[in-house]
Amino acid sequence: MGQGARKLIDQLRMRQDNVKSLGQHFLNNEDVLDKTITLADISGQDHVIEIGPGPGVLTERLLETDCELTAIEIDQGICDFLKHTFPNLNLISGDALREKWPKVNKLVANIPYQISSPLIDITTKMQSIEYVVILVQEEFAERLVVEWEGDKGSLGMCSMLDWESKIEMRVGPHCFTPSPKVNSCLVSMKRLEPPKNSKLTKILIRQAFEQRRKKIRNTLSKAPKRISRVKNWHNKAYRDAFQSIDYPLLDCRPEELEIEDWLDLAGLLEDARAAMG
Repeated sequence: MGQGARKLIDQLRMRQDNVKSLGQHFLNNEDVLDKTITLADISGQDHVIEIGPGPGVLTERLLETDCELTAIEIDQGICDFLKHTFPNLNLISGDALREKWPKVNKLVANIPYQISSPLIDITTKMQSIEYVVILVQEEFAERLVVEWEGDKGSLGMCSMLDWESKIEMRVGPHCFTPSPKVNSCLVSMKRLEPPKNSKLTKILIRQAFEQRRKKIRNTLSKAPKRISRVKNWHNKAYRDAFQSIDYPLLDCRPEELEIEDWLDLAGLLEDARAAMG
């Protein structure tokens, strides 16, 4: 057994104070760490990436699994601490949203809450990542897994196309040093095989939820900005296809549609475009 969470946090805080702008709230609860490692189900064959390791409370546990571990940390003072504490750690000093990630198959991290959404985008684009266990803010977790009807939004609906996500554990503020003002959740994400037309579906969802109070007939009548990034699509093809389809749910607002409805709409548009040649 290593030093433990509280000792690592105390050692780091003796060297420097927490940086509020980086959202530094360090997990101090061994039970949550136990649950994280159990969920991650790591073997020596895994290559894991950890984002924002901080004082290394999770890093220490990950290294004990004998996996190949890469950590990315933006705080240079913390990087110096980690190099001293874990000399064999493969550490990248920089911004995880800008640095190039190595080819890994798992993401396990207590991630900085302010980068949760863009971090999910990067993770989704990295096809080598098959499984994720992250500790995030409760509100974000609920939107990610769409726990309640009111949580429906572009984040969760788009994630459904790539991930099977689940809230595994709720974590109170007392489990962190210093304590945040919000609750947290431990979330697991297992990659799915994306369905047909998933790229087009995501573009439709994102455009519709930008004006979620409007009927999707109005928000989607204009070609989405990034439609040309979808194979065989461009502005005119989209406008012509949209005008030709008859879909009763166009008179609904975006939160009234289920993921299957969005896929049906994308399929209708694709069929219409293909029929036009």
